Amino acid sequence: MAEKEKVVIKSGRREVSAPRKFNFTREMVNTSSDSPLASYRADAWSAFEKFGLPSTSEEAWRRTDLRKMPVDKFNLPADGAYNDLPPIPKDLLKPLVGGQHGGQITLLPGGSQVSLLPELAKKGVVFTDFRTAENEHPELLKKFAGTVIRAQDGKFAALAAALSQNGILLYVPKGVQVEEPLHSVLWGPGVDLAHISHLIIYVDVGASVTYVHEYASPDEADADSMHAGLVEIVVADGANLRFVELQSWGNHVWNFSHERVHVGKDANLNWVFGAVGSKLTKNFSDLDLIGVGAEGRMSGFYFTDGSQHLDHDTQQNHLVPNTFSDLLFKGALGGKSRSVWQGMIYVAPGAQKTDGYQANRNLLLSRDARADAIPGLEISADDVRCSHGATIGKIDSEPLFYLLSRGIPQDEAEQLMVEGFFDPIIQRIPFEGVRERFQQAIKEKLGRK
Repeated sequence: MAEKEKVVIKSGRREVSAPRKFNFTREMVNTSSDSPLASYRADAWSAFEKFGLPSTSEEAWRRTDLRKMPVDKFNLPADGAYNDLPPIPKDLLKPLVGGQHGGQITLLPGGSQVSLLPELAKKGVVFTDFRTAENEHPELLKKFAGTVIRAQDGKFAALAAALSQNGILLYVPKGVQVEEPLHSVLWGPGVDLAHISHLIIYVDVGASVTYVHEYASPDEADADSMHAGLVEIVVADGANLRFVELQSWGNHVWNFSHERVHVGKDANLNWVFGAVGSKLTKNFSDLDLIGVGAEGRMSGFYFTDGSQHLDHDTQQNHLVPNTFSDLLFKGALGGKSRSVWQGMIYVAPGAQKTDGYQANRNLLLSRDARADAIPGLEISADDVRCSHGATIGKIDSEPLFYLLSRGIPQDEAEQLMVEGFFDPIIQRIPFEGVRERFQQAIKEKLGRK
């Protein structure tokens, strides 16, 4: 009788790789006793060490994969590092709103430059960088930091809270109307650098201001850099804020941000956001309507090409009765780029007479581009009006054929179609300079398509 052949199954040995870690250390955290942010930063560092790097197993990160990010390459810029790096282009310092700036701050690797009209300073307006604020306005920093965004909100929120080298404090006192727009630029040249920023904006009761903030850097081939940022905003009762953000990071930048606004009773927020840059972006933007009669509008624009990946996660939180929110995000995608938009309108129990709307529209300019749009509603009140919508499509062939039949070249016809697609979002922007910057970005992207 022949012996049966034995089948031996050997259990494979699974190698467990060490978790990837940043190069940052506790010694880099400024917890000196004379800093008003010492305990805030120390607590944030503890939170940073507790969190692991986000992975696709987490719902918020399911569509954004960080496994290729070289976390061990990034280092904080040394003081004065900007002196050996490309200077900021003069075009970025031109006024985008009105004829002049009421104040301007340039945040650079290892330094900053600050200016503010004397008449605004006399009214009590504070518009300065964190290093100056720690010496001249420590009570304001200590009062406002961490009140809108908790360091425990995530790995990158904790990182920015603990290590922010470049920060801005804007405080507009009660009843003060700032007519001249304020402007700031975070300029991030260089490679293997971690640009960490923190904006604190407090518009006090009955005050009003327009503020434009930009993130920008040159493109660096075959390189990597990173930005992690926080934006904490309070629009107090009866106040008005027009806030514009432009993101044009180089195509080598991994960009992460947590942003949240608290809007008080009968206060108004007009928040305009534009994104054309970065290698990868993960952005959390929350609008919290915390006072009766609060209104908030969020208008987003993005245009991607190449292999860019932009992921925007928005929340419209109606926490009290009689509040209004309106969100419209529009994006065009070329090359092999990808966008993700996940939005949620939340209506708290008892928040009756809520009026909320959100929409995301995407235009695919190539067969390899991809857009994911995931709107959502969570409603715990029964007297509300809430709706949402999302669309993903290609350039409509019929109007394109019409333009071509009139002798318009293909490239120009497509540009007209894309400009027409973005026109509803452009018209929401009450600033001619910002509209021109967006329109120029459209032309530059189409030129590379």
